[in-house]
Amino acid sequence: MYRYDQFDAAFVAERTAQFRDQVARRLSGALTEEAFKPLRLMNGLYLQLHAYMLRVAIPYGALSSRQLRRLAHIARTYDKGYGHITTRQNIQFNWVRLEDAPAILEELAEVEMHAIQTSGNCIRNVTADPYAGAIEGEVEDPRVWAEIIRQWSSLHPEFSFLPRKFKIAVTGTTPDRAAVKLHDVGLALKRDANGAVGFEVLVGGGQGRTPMIAKTLRPFLPKERLLSYLEAILRVYNRLGRRDNKYKARIKILVHDLGADALSEMVEAEWAALSHETSVDLPAAEYARIAAYFTPPDLPARPAEDAEFLAAQAADRTFRHWVRSNVKPHRTPGYALVDVSLKPTGGIPGDIDADQMEALADIADRFSLGEIRTTHRQNVALAHVASADLPALHAALNAAGLATGNAGLAGDIIACPGLDFCTLANARSIPISQRISTRFASLDRQFDVGPLEIKISGCINACGHHHAGHIGILGVDRKGEEAYQLTLGGRADEQAAIGKIIGPAFDADGIVDAVETVVATYLDLRLGPDERFLDALNRLGPEPFKDRLYPDRRQAA
Repeated sequence: MYRYDQFDAAFVAERTAQFRDQVARRLSGALTEEAFKPLRLMNGLYLQLHAYMLRVAIPYGALSSRQLRRLAHIARTYDKGYGHITTRQNIQFNWVRLEDAPAILEELAEVEMHAIQTSGNCIRNVTADPYAGAIEGEVEDPRVWAEIIRQWSSLHPEFSFLPRKFKIAVTGTTPDRAAVKLHDVGLALKRDANGAVGFEVLVGGGQGRTPMIAKTLRPFLPKERLLSYLEAILRVYNRLGRRDNKYKARIKILVHDLGADALSEMVEAEWAALSHETSVDLPAAEYARIAAYFTPPDLPARPAEDAEFLAAQAADRTFRHWVRSNVKPHRTPGYALVDVSLKPTGGIPGDIDADQMEALADIADRFSLGEIRTTHRQNVALAHVASADLPALHAALNAAGLATGNAGLAGDIIACPGLDFCTLANARSIPISQRISTRFASLDRQFDVGPLEIKISGCINACGHHHAGHIGILGVDRKGEEAYQLTLGGRADEQAAIGKIIGPAFDADGIVDAVETVVATYLDLRLGPDERFLDALNRLGPEPFKDRLYPDRRQAA
């Protein structure tokens, strides 16, 4: 993984010193909250319902064990003992005191971390496949390009005050685990007919109050031209994106209003002009320097199937279930990728306490080369685990309360903080997720249902990605009462789709029952255990689900 160079260290240190002075002026009253707001947002500090929240950047989800231990220290020293993994692969601390923020940033800088550009109308944290560099079938490691984009975009003089926030994701494989079609810019590494590596460039995806799937702006862009092409996209957006209405300011609205073809012509013209103006693209030597940080580890050869591992599965049903849901094949025989679920039954999705952070750091040192990945599903992953070590790894995770075997199943719910923390929310997300999780506590039942993505947002901003849930839940305000809309059919993979509202909203009790009804309907009507939820929904259409959810409508008809 990438390590700070001299420039990075100086850059972060200078920003931290600046923010310490800004906080001092705010505390003294020399700065009003209105004047301070853009300064704190540029440093990842939000004012939430009960306290300040600090969002710490984890570029493309990559963490070292040393960094995770420092996050544990910060959680214990400056917060209430825990952190929250977000759908942007970052971590948030929800109970930060303003006077402590500079000290936290200084402690982060000591382990090559910061909170810069985790907020504001700029290019936010660049995300990538959490299995990058370890999964079979990669064209190239997307982390290299995510790091290149991070360096290019950090405090970019043209793009620090865009019409609205801007999010970029990179994937190196099909299937897509980075949700590139739901980003302002999605980048999918490809090979052309001659074997050359480049990107399919997708533009204009996003969720929020106007969810849209990104359109392909260029089917194939040679990889060495990436930065200049991104610069051209951002210049066009910066010039034409709306600044009079924040609800219509994202690039997806520009794509919708102009059309992808017209936008493509503008970008191509800007790109051509840019190539005459200056050389933005990365020199080959600089690409090689950055790529060297992501050289795959030298993993010693191991048997593809370890006898002790197979025996442990046969002897322990819980371990066998965990392997089935949370373990993925590594590209190197004899190794595995491991999803560590942060979704215990009845727990708060994405929360991890300080003790668990420290335990996970120790586990990563022992079993996965000291490396941890955060995921946009609000979990973490270990990328290089020997298959023979999986029984011992599972035991260590179990001792830390991190061995829930529900990755990708009904209990693996994504939820935003909702009205419990967020000033923008209309309804609570966390209690709904906890109740659904408890309703589907049985792993036997979850395996019977099969892969199912439930996603919950507490407002139309869609931080819980409800639009992309197989089952999506949106909390809304109905004359001072919390209500919940149900959507079906969303997905965030290479076949990305926006879920459709199924009917009238439910109250807090009714929405939990409604999810149960949807699942029961699927189980009753599927062709067999091999027909997955989305396949059954596409075959059946929404009507059978509506009939079960709203029985009165049948009687009225």
